[in-house]
Amino acid sequence: MVGGGNSGAQIAADLAGSANLTWVTRRPPRYLPDHIDGKALFDVATRRRQALQTGQPDTAGVAGLGDIVAVPPVREARDAGLLRPREMFARLDGDGPVWTDGTRRHADAIIWCTGFRPALSHLAPLRLRTTRGRIPTEGTRAVAEPRLHLLGYGDWTGPASATLIGVGMTARAAVTDIQTTLDTDGG
Repeated sequence: MVGGGNSGAQIAADLAGSANLTWVTRRPPRYLPDHIDGKALFDVATRRRQALQTGQPDTAGVAGLGDIVAVPPVREARDAGLLRPREMFARLDGDGPVWTDGTRRHADAIIWCTGFRPALSHLAPLRLRTTRGRIPTEGTRAVAEPRLHLLGYGDWTGPASATLIGVGMTARAAVTDIQTTLDTDGG
């Protein structure tokens, strides 16, 4: 699992009890205080906007509180010691991540949750991109690398898959495809 934001932490929490999980983040995770909810986030953001409009110092708003909302599954996994982040690896090879010290880790799957802007440079060694910059897919599965699934790239990988509403349907289809492959391959 790659990513230290909400999606990365929530998916890591969902997998922590049932998979041999390695959670990789660029920096240590910053959990928002457990009591923070949507109203508190709105209030903090409103106070920041008001401060900036009146020339007061920038309070950093919500970003100053942390990056990860401690929803119940994240809080439970964190408190049980199941969410142990590891520093970012240096590269990927055919078997999985490789760290700068030469440590390697086999990975059956890598889930990449690193933000809202498409960034595919980490996949460059796989030589999957076309001249138009996209990776050809069938559903979410990369045509030239069937172990790679891409989600969240708009209509490229599914209708509205870059939205909160659309990603659910696309994610369920990817999970079904992955599970079917594992069942067929005996994994």
